[in-house]
Amino acid sequence: MAILIDKNTRVMTQGITGKTGQFHTRLSRSYGNGSAGYVAGVHPKKAGQDFEGIPIFSTVAEAKEKTNANVSVIYVPPFGAAAAIWEAVVAGVELVICITEGIPVRDMVEVRQKMNDIKSKTLLLGPNCPGVITPEELKIGIMPGHIHKKGAIGVVSRSGTLTYEAVGQLTELGLGQSTAVGIGGDPVNGLKHIDILKLFNEDPKTDAVVMIGEIGGSDEEVAAEWAKENMVKPVIGFIAGVTAPPGKRMGHAGAIIAGGKGTAEEKLSVMEACNIKTTRNPAEMGKLLKSVL
Repeated sequence: MAILIDKNTRVMTQGITGKTGQFHTRLSRSYGNGSAGYVAGVHPKKAGQDFEGIPIFSTVAEAKEKTNANVSVIYVPPFGAAAAIWEAVVAGVELVICITEGIPVRDMVEVRQKMNDIKSKTLLLGPNCPGVITPEELKIGIMPGHIHKKGAIGVVSRSGTLTYEAVGQLTELGLGQSTAVGIGGDPVNGLKHIDILKLFNEDPKTDAVVMIGEIGGSDEEVAAEWAKENMVKPVIGFIAGVTAPPGKRMGHAGAIIAGGKGTAEEKLSVMEACNIKTTRNPAEMGKLLKSVL
């Protein structure tokens, strides 16, 4: 099994006619079951056309109705990406994966509030995330498929690059992944570490989890506290930003330390207190995971 996506997932691409949308749709379609999984594109002015055989519809609702797509991936530019998310939510898409970086915070605050107001059941991953991959089955997003290997280790990370690093280390050690999830580093986003941990905890094919965080916010601490009380599988952790100069903004927009809270050391201390083994060296994530199995 896997979480969020598998070989039966049906995907539409919002922003399929742009250079980025076409590039990554083409790569994703060539991975695993992507040739069957990518079933639609959306562009309000190019309905009736197609991208390399993938039909393009004018709205998300129409694409969903005509193709039974249950996941949407968004490559729409920042000025229109929040509206694209909302269109997918209103259409009742089960999972929306927004890759777009640079969406105005105000736009995302409004979308999240509207989702709460209607009690939407749509899951939102991102924005500003690399996506999700269930190895050898389906890839949605911008991650390199060739480094992944089918297996039983779950990966969840705020950092796209560190997601790839962790996966690469696991694969080299012969440890495949059940699913790898990049949740993104924006301050206002969808699924958090705790949400992904819950899914991995319920997945019978996931044996252990690598959780990667960054400075800023408190999401990692919240997830660690939940894991201490509920997680039945081992979790290892890494927090990027141990060497970040005090008072200097680093990395993602979400990597803001306020009032002395959200430092790497604080996060690592909480994780360790919650029985999550951690490393301060990103080159040791794979070895640490292997040691706890």
